[in-house]
Amino acid sequence: MTKVKIKTPSRIHMSLIDLNGLLGRIDGGVGFALEEPNVTIECEDSDDVVVRGGNNVSRFQSVARKLSQTFGKGIKIDVLSDYEAHVGLGSGTQISLAVASAFNEIYDLGLSVREMAEITGRGGTSGIGVAVFEFGGFILDGGHSKREKPNFMPSSASKAKPPKVLARYDLPDWKVVVAVPNLKGFYGKEEVSLFQKFCPIPVEEVSKLCHVILMKLLPSVVESNLDEFGEAVKMIQRLGFKKVEIDQYGDLIWNLFDHSDYPIGMSSTGPAVYSVVDTNAKSVAREVRRYFEDIGLNVEVYITEPDNIGAEIFYI
Repeated sequence: MTKVKIKTPSRIHMSLIDLNGLLGRIDGGVGFALEEPNVTIECEDSDDVVVRGGNNVSRFQSVARKLSQTFGKGIKIDVLSDYEAHVGLGSGTQISLAVASAFNEIYDLGLSVREMAEITGRGGTSGIGVAVFEFGGFILDGGHSKREKPNFMPSSASKAKPPKVLARYDLPDWKVVVAVPNLKGFYGKEEVSLFQKFCPIPVEEVSKLCHVILMKLLPSVVESNLDEFGEAVKMIQRLGFKKVEIDQYGDLIWNLFDHSDYPIGMSSTGPAVYSVVDTNAKSVAREVRRYFEDIGLNVEVYITEPDNIGAEIFYI
């Protein structure tokens, strides 16, 4: 009997890059892996599909049953840790790839991470979640050609293959404050409608965003320059589709940004927000918590670090 333990990172999705497509490509993204929260599961072979524990039982069951039908095998899954879906931290991709990896290891299927992503339908717009599972660290992906993916659609509605990674770097031992307020995120039909309503993004916005990513964000990562990284985060929030995403929460997220002493960004379609800091993580966490609680919202706050490893698989 083979039994495996799989631990995956979560991820910050900083921004999609090109939702205009003038140059024949769309999507593209930047983001990075986090140590916490994470998905950790223990799995073994089984005649049936059995899932125990965790907060996303139905999601685990759905993925496991689909893969069971695909491979003609069963699996038993004990969920040791997971985190809320549809908050902007990428749990869907991590759950899907964790379960697929369990099948892959237990039954020696010989699948690559990209093949598992295609089988489970992940990475159709952004490649950040798939890439941080495989590599960890900071990721820049190159999006899709319009021949492969002609329409502006979120990953949940796209059948395109995961995009290729253009650049991957380790991040320094910075601290990352992540706050998840008790707000309904945008996903499913709402997210599809968002893409349909606001895309294509004006090419001027895309050009400005590319300038920030190439000449401020990427150099700040390579040079381990936290101040420049923070400035890039602040600039990204005001550009392209990221601004559209933040606008969906009215003034709630903007007011946090405007009144904070620290650079704060929103991950994916939110509502999770993040701030990359060094020694003052606790004070930033207190500030963000106080902001949301003062306006009557419960909030879960993590103080974590970048994950430069990606998913880990242990035989037990």
